[in-house]
Amino acid sequence: MPTLHWVGKDKVVNHPHEVPFRVLNTQSRFSAPEGAPANTTANRIIHGDNLEALKSLMPELEGKVNCIYIDPPYNTGNEGWVYNDAVNDPKMKKWLGQVVGKEGEDLSRHDKWLCMMYPRLKLLHRLLADDGSIWISIDDNEVHTLRLLLDEIFGAANFIANVLWQKRTSPDSRLALGDAHEHILVYARNKSKLEINKLGHSEKQVNAFKNPDQDVRGSWVSTDFTAQGFRPNQMYEIVSPSGVKMTPPQGRCWANVEEVFVQLFQDNRLWFGKEGNGVPRRKTFLDESDGVSAWTWWNNVEVGHSQEAKQEVKEILGNEGTVFDTPKPSRLLERILQLATTPDSIVLDSFAGSGTTAHSVLKLNAQDGGQRRFVLVEVEDYADTITAERVRRVITGYGEGSKAVPGTGGGFDYCTLGAPLFLSEEQLNEAVGIAAIRAYVAYSEGIPEAERSATDNPHTPYLLGLNTETAWVFYYEPDRATALDIDFLASLRFSKEDGASKPGTAIIYADRCLLTQPFMAKHGIVFKKIPRDISRF
Repeated sequence: MPTLHWVGKDKVVNHPHEVPFRVLNTQSRFSAPEGAPANTTANRIIHGDNLEALKSLMPELEGKVNCIYIDPPYNTGNEGWVYNDAVNDPKMKKWLGQVVGKEGEDLSRHDKWLCMMYPRLKLLHRLLADDGSIWISIDDNEVHTLRLLLDEIFGAANFIANVLWQKRTSPDSRLALGDAHEHILVYARNKSKLEINKLGHSEKQVNAFKNPDQDVRGSWVSTDFTAQGFRPNQMYEIVSPSGVKMTPPQGRCWANVEEVFVQLFQDNRLWFGKEGNGVPRRKTFLDESDGVSAWTWWNNVEVGHSQEAKQEVKEILGNEGTVFDTPKPSRLLERILQLATTPDSIVLDSFAGSGTTAHSVLKLNAQDGGQRRFVLVEVEDYADTITAERVRRVITGYGEGSKAVPGTGGGFDYCTLGAPLFLSEEQLNEAVGIAAIRAYVAYSEGIPEAERSATDNPHTPYLLGLNTETAWVFYYEPDRATALDIDFLASLRFSKEDGASKPGTAIIYADRCLLTQPFMAKHGIVFKKIPRDISRF
């Protein structure tokens, strides 16, 4: 498979492994006032570098995010974005703090953009659920390189579509050939497991359902009962209700074999026209229709346009919202969510900007009673004053008089990136607290969420996880060194009276091990040393 190469690629391929795990610190919690509509509250807005934020979300969300939408810098040369990733390489350190320039002025601008995007897409790929999808807005400046990058990370076989969004309502008179659209590239984590939902019927589509024969099952639309080609078992003769005998039109056959036709005919699911002598059409009733399939051309009448997006942000935030030159309309994100999520999906946006993704999640939940949750990441200083503030106003309602928009209800936690979990490769940062340490160790051991244990369990307060085959024990005390010995083993309670028999394997973390290898092998014990300096004890 062809791959894309650029200056610095070899330096960022493994960069996600070098990014530290950081603790997420909850700074505040916002909930709708009493009496507001029900909506999800287990949402999160994170202020911080999205590469570090994505790494910090791994213990909680790896393989669990159902839908990712991002709107990264388009690399137009007018955005003022800066490459700031801490890659330990002298050449790339020269890029730090420099605004990426325009074509011809900055000959490394595409290299910088690819170096910025690659490690983030690698982490997003890991966060995505096996049946999930990622949707990325981009324009013609980088769509070609992004497509190759996604082919490499997600696999070319997992490409779903290149959606074209009509962002303008009329041509730009300043240009001889003005651009009217942007791209939304869509990839799956595993195409064979992805299901794209159908869209609900619009008012115009509902009005297309009629009932000219007064069928008791209600309104219906008809579709052609012929198919292209020649299939011998679908070339039978049909007699219409008025007695007209007919065979398929030239170059076509009937859509189904004769046995199916007879069943449909007897169930009054075929329409031969008002006179009963036309070529049959199959009836589909409104209450049987599961919606309509989407296609890759999204016009601005259906999903909004750039000017609508700017006006929407301004109506919510006032003049503060004018800081965004290219926000996306919430109707565009609603379309993506309608196609890519179920009512209980987790939605992630790591280039949050004005917060349109959270707005759309809350709106859609309010419409269909869903429990979708959002996680947003924004690095800029306006993460609280604009991104989060927009979501607060969406939750409580905004506007006045005839322009008043009722609140969606719901809530979210506002978080920042805290200290790293490790001070070095060999030293645990104990200042982050036992809860964060236990969560990380459980993640690193790959303990499924359903098998993780709280400290208040009947076996031992040091238990991390348990199933029929394995027990994971984290014997840690912040103010003293711990030792895996006979006395500690005697304190573990595994019996039917305690709710579970001793599993075949026990993986035990401690500072020291005083047991012999033959003893541990005999009793299925695996010792792992806690990575910390215990000389102070």
